Amino acid sequence: MSRRALRAVCVAAALAATLPVPAATAEPGAGVQDVGRLLVQLQGLYQRAEEAAEAYKATEIALTARAGEERRLTSELGAARTALDRERAAAGRLAREQYQASRGLSPYARILLSGDPQAALDERRFAVREAAHRAAVIGRLTRGEQRADALAARARRELGTQQTLAARKKQYRDEARAQLGQVERLLASLTTEQLTALSAKERSVTMGAQRALEASGRLGTVRRAPTAAGGAALRFAVAQLGKPYVWGAEGPAAFDCSGLTSQAWAAAGRAIPRTSQEQWAQLPRVPLDELRPGDLVVYFPKATHVAIYAGDGKVIQAPRPGAAVKVSPIAANPLLGAVRPDPDGLPLARYTPAVLPESASAGSDDGYSAEEAPDTSAR
Repeated sequence: MSRRALRAVCVAAALAATLPVPAATAEPGAGVQDVGRLLVQLQGLYQRAEEAAEAYKATEIALTARAGEERRLTSELGAARTALDRERAAAGRLAREQYQASRGLSPYARILLSGDPQAALDERRFAVREAAHRAAVIGRLTRGEQRADALAARARRELGTQQTLAARKKQYRDEARAQLGQVERLLASLTTEQLTALSAKERSVTMGAQRALEASGRLGTVRRAPTAAGGAALRFAVAQLGKPYVWGAEGPAAFDCSGLTSQAWAAAGRAIPRTSQEQWAQLPRVPLDELRPGDLVVYFPKATHVAIYAGDGKVIQAPRPGAAVKVSPIAANPLLGAVRPDPDGLPLARYTPAVLPESASAGSDDGYSAEEAPDTSAR
């Protein structure tokens, strides 16, 4: 579809937010109000598609972990079986030796007739201890083999379950993409006047949300410096400006929202979760008035979008399909909260903010929109 149509995909989120979802899509050439209703549908589709994509990525990560665990268990089981065979062979040799030695005179008779009864007695004691040792080894290895077999079977069952889940998530994501394709083709038929009106509305709503956030005092007034790692993560993000958004991508040519943030912090030497939901769930929370460059800003009630804070009320984000990595106002999407990948890091004593080119702010700021505004009463 055309770039102008792609730009219109999220342009009228606020315009559409107060309108009911229609029973049928608008016809090509419909008015702005009808386009607003259509974008309500698109809004829900994007949200479901993003949730499915994030869940799919999380499932792929879990699958990789389970496959690695299964390989470990298989290797451990092979080693246990090899050791068990070796010990069984040694125990068999010992049994044969004991049997051959016992033929003829009884052990007690051999001890009495021996020229060195003490040596014979020591030999028998040694044999008894060795047999007991072998039996204990075999017992331990048998129990170990049983445990490894059980773990391997469990790993295979879990892996099968994960694969089934991943297939379902992928199917859901692909279905959502197909629906989005239908709506995007309809948007491509909009007139220049409609696209212009929607673009103006988006800019007005975004700047209004940003002014309201700044006026509320939630962002604070203190400019903070990043840590060394936060600065490195931000420099990585700046270097990606202009690269396209692609579902599931984590560089180097394209990114999705959490692919950008996770790779930025990986470049800074710190591994963080891959998905936006896990970043929100696992990383320490930080109040908005304590944000420092490099922190992650999370959006929408289900944490389906994330950006990296650049300072001065701006973020760098990979917004959505059809858009590119760009600089946006922090309030361009409904805020859920913020997290800090390096809570123990110390801010730099000297910090010069990165120079952000003006062209980096071009294009739509809307990421995946939510079905309802997040509850901010606890923040």
